[in-house]
Amino acid sequence: MFLGEHSHSLDAKGRVILPARFRDDLEGAFVTSEIDGCLALWPPDRFESRSQEMTAKWRGSRKDRDVARAFFAGAQEASPDKQGRVALPAPLRAFARLEREVSITGAFDHVEIWDASLWQERKRLGELSLADDESDTRREEEVDSDAAQPARKGDEGPR
Repeated sequence: MFLGEHSHSLDAKGRVILPARFRDDLEGAFVTSEIDGCLALWPPDRFESRSQEMTAKWRGSRKDRDVARAFFAGAQEASPDKQGRVALPAPLRAFARLEREVSITGAFDHVEIWDASLWQERKRLGELSLADDESDTRREEEVDSDAAQPARKGDEGPR
């Protein structure tokens, strides 16, 4: 399971150091382009599952087939070296707009690599959505709680 957020820099050869706790699970990994403009590092078993999802797109619309083509054309093996670095191919770096500063984020079953500023914006939007969901849930609970309260004497409600 991949969790957490880490800031790193690409080196001159387009390599990034992975957090130590991610490395063992990414032996034999694959790097791919991913939705929302980031890169994904997949352990072999999860890459197999993701590949099956992409393969199913071949039977879909032209857009689905284009997505599958781009996914497979860019996919590469990407095992960490002895220093825990992963080489990110130039076309994938260009896809994700990775230049120097990157954020490496756990996404439960895979790792995402983001341009640091793009990640901060995505994270901010996600946090706002989480906060909205929480306040919506609290408001719904308050409404449900108010509806369950017995009417007090003198409370006749709206006329």
